[in-house]
Amino acid sequence: MQAATPAPNVARKAENIALAEKNFATRQETATQPRFTSDRPKQGLFRGVISMLSSISTRHALTATTAIVAIGLFVYLPTLQQGPTPVTLTEAETRSRLEVDDQIAQAAQQEAEETDALSGQLVEPLAEIAASPMADIAATRPAAMEPMAGVLAPPSAAKRMLAPPPPGYDNRDQFALPEVDTEAYPEAEPNALKITTEESVSTFSIDVDTASYAILRSSLNAGQLPNPEQVRIEEMVNYFPYDYTAPLDELPFSTRATVIDTPWNSETQLVHIALQGQKPALDARPPLNLVFLIDTSGSMDERNKLPLLKQSFQLMLAQLRPEDKVAIVTYAGSAGQVLDPTPASDRATIMAALDKLDAGGSTAGQAGLQQAYATAEAMTEEGDVSRIILATDGDFNVGIDDPDELEDFIARKRQTGTYLSVLGFGRGNLDDATMQALAQNGNGQAAYIDTLSEAQKTLVDQLSGALFPIANDVKIQVEFNPAQIAEYRLIGYETRALNREDFNNDRVDAGEIGAGHAVTALYEVTPVGSPARLSDPLRYQAAEVTATSKEYGFLRLRYKRPGEETSALIETPILPGGDATTDMQFAAAIAGFGQLLQNSPYLGNWSYTQAIDLANTAKGEDAFGYRAQAVQLMRLADSLSQ
Repeated sequence: MQAATPAPNVARKAENIALAEKNFATRQETATQPRFTSDRPKQGLFRGVISMLSSISTRHALTATTAIVAIGLFVYLPTLQQGPTPVTLTEAETRSRLEVDDQIAQAAQQEAEETDALSGQLVEPLAEIAASPMADIAATRPAAMEPMAGVLAPPSAAKRMLAPPPPGYDNRDQFALPEVDTEAYPEAEPNALKITTEESVSTFSIDVDTASYAILRSSLNAGQLPNPEQVRIEEMVNYFPYDYTAPLDELPFSTRATVIDTPWNSETQLVHIALQGQKPALDARPPLNLVFLIDTSGSMDERNKLPLLKQSFQLMLAQLRPEDKVAIVTYAGSAGQVLDPTPASDRATIMAALDKLDAGGSTAGQAGLQQAYATAEAMTEEGDVSRIILATDGDFNVGIDDPDELEDFIARKRQTGTYLSVLGFGRGNLDDATMQALAQNGNGQAAYIDTLSEAQKTLVDQLSGALFPIANDVKIQVEFNPAQIAEYRLIGYETRALNREDFNNDRVDAGEIGAGHAVTALYEVTPVGSPARLSDPLRYQAAEVTATSKEYGFLRLRYKRPGEETSALIETPILPGGDATTDMQFAAAIAGFGQLLQNSPYLGNWSYTQAIDLANTAKGEDAFGYRAQAVQLMRLADSLSQ
């Protein structure tokens, strides 16, 4: 269109303007320029106003008339403040404009002299109006285009409706503007490759959280690949139940280390570490005290948040025994204790309290977390297990604003025996980083609930593991033999890394294992002499270590029994030549899946297709269908990555 527009003709434009001025003069019954004289008819911008004021004798009438003038200025002031749109004029047009401006200036000066006598009468009424509230409104009124900023600005927690839904339509989420993505995730780079002769010891805390897998599943089902920071491979691997060897004697869990082939690199191997917790009978477990700390802020008013939360807790109530007790504390929208400690057998009262919860508001009325802990402590008797379950979509306005102070408070409270778990609901403002930090400091588990099926898995199928700890502060330390292993890297557990000296320090917090929990950790190791070695020997370093031991490494594990302050030690050698079970192969497939989502440089040409094939081969019995679902997610990720 720009190419088709003719170039401006300056001469033609000047001729048109001159002709227009000539026609205008003719229409005014004169073809000559007007001559201003002192005896011209009384005209002017304020002549009518002056005449009106001269004929009015009362002060009230004068004030009312002046107010009309002020209102007119108020209405047109924003438009006048914007100023005229700049126009580029030709030389002839500029000269003509200057002549007209001179004539207008002379007329304005003469008119100003005539109105000076009445100006004093206007000062007082206008001063009164300037001091009125209307003047304040005019002064603060935004420019004409400023309201558009509200369209582009992030929406508040309260929902903005595009239009009311039609009668009978109940999917409110389809009519709400999308929330601004304020999700936060822990910032941790994938573990780097370690050279055994330089750093032979690896130390970390175990982790049984599962939030990462559910979050990436939510992203994939929404047609979007998860961001690499959303992927925590240890939480993906530990999402699935495994049939590891049960513990013997009086140990709370079994420990086993097996060396298997690496699916994505035939020249390296995987060290598979498996822990299996005891599975005590449910009727032998101690009484449970549960405090639901529920976020009722305005952002929870979505179908996959507060309504799903209520349904999830309803599933959980069916698993509790009559001697268990439940209390409900809310924060943000409707803050306070809404249910006193109530026997779990009184499900009607508990459900009635849950059903009454509404989402709305954004300010904590009181310190919700402190009240939740105080409630739990008041419920606890000798031998009971007490746990707070914080359910939120990411609003952690729980009464303590400073993050460090919040974590310290929770860490102090765990010493009293009351643990804290965190459940996340919904997407958009999910603060996964804070979820992880609070759960880790509270000796609890972090999980993400996106469907009722996930609530069934977390709060019903794995209730014992989620709520009843069998070992606290579980730490793993592996020393690799430099005579056998040239390089190694820990797959996952980036947010659980510990210093080497922390292993023997019983004051350093670590992860917990619940009843029946299975925990998996994987190392990829490069044997000495393998062509897969990525680092070259240094020119001036000492010669490679030689030893007669065939061990790949040595596994040490520390843990505390609940209520104890001193840790116990378990030691296990890591020997080559193990046989891979279907559980080990499936765990390796999921670890590869996570690395594909992270765009890991260690996978070479290994693809989603190979991960899918391996997972399908190792699905095993899959009683709950979790592994089949994982294969479907791999296929979906493969399609989205094309």
